[in-house]
Amino acid sequence: MRGLLARRMKFHLIGAFVVSMGSAVLYKFGVAEPRKQAYADFYRNYDPRKDFEAMRAAGVLESARAR
Repeated sequence: MRGLLARRMKFHLIGAFVVSMGSAVLYKFGVAEPRKQAYADFYRNYDPRKDFEAMRAAGVLESARAR
């Protein structure tokens, strides 16, 4: 029974480190990178003036009169 806690602690620390690094890598490539790419694709052809005019025409903006 001597050293049981130290051996188990070493095993669990290594396992926790591997699992946490794997989770971080999966999140980065499974969530963060596709999200950044989606934002880049959206803003590549985004025209804020056109969007403003569409919202104004729909009456969404209270401070700008609809035409």
